[in-house]
Amino acid sequence: MKIAVTYEKETGNVFQHFGKTEFFKIYEIDGGKIVSSEIIDNGGNGHHALPPYLKSLGVETLILGNRGQGAIDAIAAAGLQEIPGITGSADEAAELFAKNELKGNFNARCNHH
Repeated sequence: MKIAVTYEKETGNVFQHFGKTEFFKIYEIDGGKIVSSEIIDNGGNGHHALPPYLKSLGVETLILGNRGQGAIDAIAAAGLQEIPGITGSADEAAELFAKNELKGNFNARCNHH
């Protein structure tokens, strides 16, 4: 299974504004363990184009910080599962996800729109 985490390269943390994400860290998970990972750019996409882009890469689940209603709708339309409201280390979030221990906060929203 492939998952994507919004990624802040400078810190290694989950990037908090989905629509402005410049990088994603893609993880391949098998048997409850991370078997590989890579950092990719956003493919020149922003906001509503990001979910279909991730889906085209084989991503099934997206781990992210905050997102607006447009992003929520685009993520659902692309058929991605989402785990929002995640902060801190992207690697730690992916490890918790692999162990089925990551808990999202579905109230996490961007309020600037």
